[in-house]
Amino acid sequence: MKHEILVTALVAAIPAATALASEPITPIRPAQEINLAQAELGKKLYFDPRLSKSGFISCNSCHNLSMGGTDNLPTSIGHNWQQGPINSPTVLNSSLNVAQFWDGRAADLKEQAGGPIANPGEMAFTHTLAIDVLQSIPGYVREFRLVFGEEGIDIDKVTEAIAEFEETLVTPNSRFDQWLLGDEDALSDEAVAGYQLFKNSGCTACHNGAAAGGTTFQKMGVVEPYQTDNPAEGRYAVTGKDADRFNFKVPTLRNVELTYPYFHDGAAWTLEEAVNTMGRIQLGKKFAPEENAQIVAFLKSLTGEQPSFALPILPPSSESTPQPQPFD
Repeated sequence: MKHEILVTALVAAIPAATALASEPITPIRPAQEINLAQAELGKKLYFDPRLSKSGFISCNSCHNLSMGGTDNLPTSIGHNWQQGPINSPTVLNSSLNVAQFWDGRAADLKEQAGGPIANPGEMAFTHTLAIDVLQSIPGYVREFRLVFGEEGIDIDKVTEAIAEFEETLVTPNSRFDQWLLGDEDALSDEAVAGYQLFKNSGCTACHNGAAAGGTTFQKMGVVEPYQTDNPAEGRYAVTGKDADRFNFKVPTLRNVELTYPYFHDGAAWTLEEAVNTMGRIQLGKKFAPEENAQIVAFLKSLTGEQPSFALPILPPSSESTPQPQPFD
């Protein structure tokens, strides 16, 4: 009897498993194999504005974890109110990206973490000065020693810790994931219709995998040129190859309801506008209002469980800690 029940259960599970395997978008998995001590240290560093020249800007300033891992601005604000050159991509699920930044100039999260600190238009510090600040804070000196098992703080350890924290920032269990895993009631009929339309229109050629994007570089404006005043040239800035001009990393659609405005120039403020624009310039397709609403309903179902944790209490500065220079 038990054998019959087991066989029946396995046979019943086969269609669901086969259907899941055939879908171009797959469920987000919870974070795996995290070094908890490094991640906890990285969380402090992620929120610590003392890694910037002004003592005001932290990683969380442009990748705000209360706002979908972005700043909800067309382009970010840097040191001395400088306007950033490009839209700030979400840090959520960034561990699933093929590379980091719109142009992919950083191979991984660790390499990315060091970039903004030393960028004069962002945190406007240097790695050397940032390390000087951390070494002047007794609480950090002790924690780095405990986490890494040796004396000394350097930029390699700083970026490794921040990257480990960012590895935890995945957002599983969206309504869409629940639907993929067999809960037929998790999605509305409108969202299901939107997903089918999304697939049949060709959107999943670029937006696929667990992150529904982030794994390839594609030209912005396949059918017709994308009109923008933004000077960014995409992957061309890294490779120098003319074929890579205006090729940008395909953004993840996970939590896209939260990460407006859209595109590398932040020009589209609503999902409705973004869907129409992408349909026109990438697919040569004009979506009817009802079709647009269906796709938007599907996109909103991709919002997963947001990272939730106690805000870190940062160790206090000492008398020897260099003072911030917010107006220089």
